[in-house]
Amino acid sequence: MAAAQESSDAEMKRVVVIGGGVGGSVVAHSLQFCADVVLVDQNSSKKKSGIAFIFMVLWANVNHIVILEKSSAGIPSTIRIHYRDQKEYFEIPWGSLRAMVEPSFAKRSIINHCDYLPNVRIVASTAANITDREVLTTDGRLLVYDYLVIATGHKDSVPKTRVARLSQYQAEFEKINSAESILIVGGGPTGVELAGEIAIDFPEKKVTLVHRGSRLLEFIGLKASQKALDWLISKNVEVVLNESVNLNNVSDGFIQTSSGEVIAADCHFVCTAKPMGSSWLRESILQNDLDMQGRLMVDRNMRVRGHKNIFAVGDITDVKEIKQGYLAQRHAEVTAENLKLLLSGRNESKMATYKPGLEMALVSLGRKEGIAQFPLVTISGCIPGMIKSGDLFVGKTRKRLGLKP
Repeated sequence: MAAAQESSDAEMKRVVVIGGGVGGSVVAHSLQFCADVVLVDQNSSKKKSGIAFIFMVLWANVNHIVILEKSSAGIPSTIRIHYRDQKEYFEIPWGSLRAMVEPSFAKRSIINHCDYLPNVRIVASTAANITDREVLTTDGRLLVYDYLVIATGHKDSVPKTRVARLSQYQAEFEKINSAESILIVGGGPTGVELAGEIAIDFPEKKVTLVHRGSRLLEFIGLKASQKALDWLISKNVEVVLNESVNLNNVSDGFIQTSSGEVIAADCHFVCTAKPMGSSWLRESILQNDLDMQGRLMVDRNMRVRGHKNIFAVGDITDVKEIKQGYLAQRHAEVTAENLKLLLSGRNESKMATYKPGLEMALVSLGRKEGIAQFPLVTISGCIPGMIKSGDLFVGKTRKRLGLKP
């Protein structure tokens, strides 16, 4: 069956944004009143069976943003309302670990798309491939674009509705609350921060963190790694380095490490790296623009090299810097600024450039402490805790999207 083509508004340039996370949400929010924007919110949740109700809505000849998301049955539909077969929200990722020990925290960090994108129209589908002018969706649509922004980051599987996501955090909290022993697999920032959250809120729990590397937080310096290790030990967290676990071999609340050590664990959380969200591009026109890690190679204007109308932001780019959420937001701001310039017909020579700054990192340790690595100094304790650990930048992120903190 031939794909159904949907052209952009005759008077408005269309910008398709693939990925509704930290970077994509900022681009879409910034452009919603100056372009016909399509946000393709890639969701890797497994499809559920059921009947999808289709509400066809005419495309209005006004400035608007269209959110493109997949339906459970691959049924083409243009939908104004949100229903159970859509991922209807944006989640502030750095608030997720606090929500596991304080479920009510997620009420501020999980935001329905319609709350920060006031001119929303939704097409329920997902992107499958691209050409130099079109996005092909899984339900057979061809969405014509003038400019494309790819912000797919890493693959993740989450519930599709805000209510279901809030319920998931409540379930995780109950799991932690009822457990006597907890295993955390992975000693990167997610594993370290989760161990800190549990250690502070549930000091009576036996928490074990297993990491296959020789030190924690390998993405930053040795001094910061040691400070994190010392802090966790001071909170009675057992840290096991140079070990891995086989989570497929779990029996009666015990898990065995690669060396044969047996660890008691009533529950466990896997905090290891997620795969890049670029596998769908390997057979597209951008297949030769991916580096060995699956990241898109971009120029200083955040355009994919060799493609004047395709941009990329966030973790999926090959920008030489520590991959962090606030940097994805900076990518998005530069990209949005450049798109506004191009949409207005101004000269490309005036495009904004992205320059990686001095590398910094902030890791929270519970609610009041943290570790901050700056170019010439690493500090720990209450000062970095005051910067990040209290609100985890949730209020700042909400404000950036035009919402009350």
